Amino acid sequence: MIEKFGERRVIDTPVSENAMTGAAVGAALAGMRAVVVHPRMDFMFYAFDPIINEAANWFYMSGGKASVPVVFWGVINRGGEQAAQHSQALHAMFSHAPGLKVVMPATPYDAKGLLVAAIKDDNPVVFVDDRWLYIPWGMFPRRCIRFRSERAIRKEGKDVSLIASSFMVGESMKAASELEKQDIDAEVLDLRTVKPLDVDMILKSVEKTGPRGDCRFRLENMRLAAEVSAIIAENDIRILKSPVRRITLPDILDRQPVPWKTGIMSSTEIVDAVRILIGEHA
Repeated sequence: MIEKFGERRVIDTPVSENAMTGAAVGAALAGMRAVVVHPRMDFMFYAFDPIINEAANWFYMSGGKASVPVVFWGVINRGGEQAAQHSQALHAMFSHAPGLKVVMPATPYDAKGLLVAAIKDDNPVVFVDDRWLYIPWGMFPRRCIRFRSERAIRKEGKDVSLIASSFMVGESMKAASELEKQDIDAEVLDLRTVKPLDVDMILKSVEKTGPRGDCRFRLENMRLAAEVSAIIAENDIRILKSPVRRITLPDILDRQPVPWKTGIMSSTEIVDAVRILIGEHA
């Protein structure tokens, strides 16, 4: 990229997350479309001030006269040797900040399309990658994917809804394939964007699968799963035969941070949870 675009557009920054993020916000305010990359999302904690206090607020505080077209590109590094300071996913935290959009692609197609959309957006976007998604190959679009207006139903189904984001979309597809062998027809939804959420897509899926079973989730983060669960409870609780079940990582924060060797919820655990709940409410 440096050879193609030159050092005025592709900048190697010092290891100061706050400084380089603040510089990107300033560049965006000055008329550029900036993309700042955080290879380990954990260290975006250092950049909360320019992201949340500055970029997310400028449009409102200027009365719409100043926008900040900047992309904050963070990478989740969970797994292997990453441990407590390199394994965190902060998308739920960013989704609480007014003025920010948060997107999480699960396929090469979406990674390209959503990134183009994020760069073209006139307001700040947090673009969240998972390094485990750097392995799959696939087609990519020659256009952007508009936030929330292009739905991602990865598999149609009638018995159970699996609503997932990022890396867990692939695991949900594997689980759906295994459940199909057991005569359980699972629908798989890819959220694509954490904020805004495609609430209509979620509710339509639950309306279809809810009367027979109930809705189950595998999401990257417990707080995101809680938000989706609350949306369903507020809108469609009467059609569910049992409460929504969140299938998430165990809550170990009261005992220890993320260990040196850590895994992530797999398709096997999704299958087991769905089988138990389908059996309970058959």
